[in-house]
Amino acid sequence: MLGRLAGVGRRSFSSLSEQEILALAISSEEDDSRIYLAYADALKEAFPDSAKIFEAMSAEENEHRRRLIELYRQRFGERILLIRREHVRGYMERRPVWLTRTQSVEAIRDEAERMERQAWRFYLQAARVAQDAATRKLLGDLAEEERSHGSMAHRLAQDHTPGSIRDKEAHVERRQMILTYIQPGLAGLMDGSVSTLAPIFAAAFATGDTWQTFLVGLAASIGAGISMGFTEVASDDGVISGRGAPIKRGLATGIMTTVGGLGHALPYLIPDFTIATTLAIALVFVELWAISWIQHRFMETPWSRAIFQVVLGGALVFTAGILIGTA
Repeated sequence: MLGRLAGVGRRSFSSLSEQEILALAISSEEDDSRIYLAYADALKEAFPDSAKIFEAMSAEENEHRRRLIELYRQRFGERILLIRREHVRGYMERRPVWLTRTQSVEAIRDEAERMERQAWRFYLQAARVAQDAATRKLLGDLAEEERSHGSMAHRLAQDHTPGSIRDKEAHVERRQMILTYIQPGLAGLMDGSVSTLAPIFAAAFATGDTWQTFLVGLAASIGAGISMGFTEVASDDGVISGRGAPIKRGLATGIMTTVGGLGHALPYLIPDFTIATTLAIALVFVELWAISWIQHRFMETPWSRAIFQVVLGGALVFTAGILIGTA
């Protein structure tokens, strides 16, 4: 394992023969074509126009591969050497497809542009070291195509994704972010902030002990976070609703639930009861305002309605906590 990380056993690019360079170029074009098709498959349901970009890019990579194989057969025969990018030290790398498929459509386009720049540098360097005239010409032509055409992803995007299509894709992407992260996170923040008001302030006014109050708040926040997270995961697998992976929604809900509760529990680390309680109450207003802002900003809830819902619910729970604590 350490040897692989250090590059031990890999060839340097300068040590490759022209036959090996051509074989390496062929395998790289094959890999890139399959990567672009994987991107197209990942995008075709939500972003069909951008999927066409990567289908066209895959076709162009296949054309490069065809030209390389034709030259290879003329010079070296029918058997193509088995050499791949991982066999060459410092050669252009490709990120695993499953890492990129979870990213935004713009991030995938950026990754495609990075792949293109690396391919251009490879062909440029390969053309410089090639001695055979036909090989040098083909490699130089491929490098020139990459340089003169600029980013293929950008070029094809102009054909397949005009401004109106990109606006539509941005809207779909924003909606998916709201369904997967914002909405579950908001539910968790509301639950954590509001539901923990009663136990925390009941413990505070019942005991007058800041440390005991903090422990109650810590337990209530973590417990609520775990409960809400697992509930979100179990409630919907996201296949039919399109709300995204349950583990992502569960983490968003659980973490924000815990954060919401800890917001007004942490002040009770201050030994002075009056200061701690005053700060905790002030933070409650900050939390409720933040919830209202998120509702208005991402869920398009009118300010008056968002404030009324959050403040009324918070006030009722807060009052219940004080009444129970002072009973």
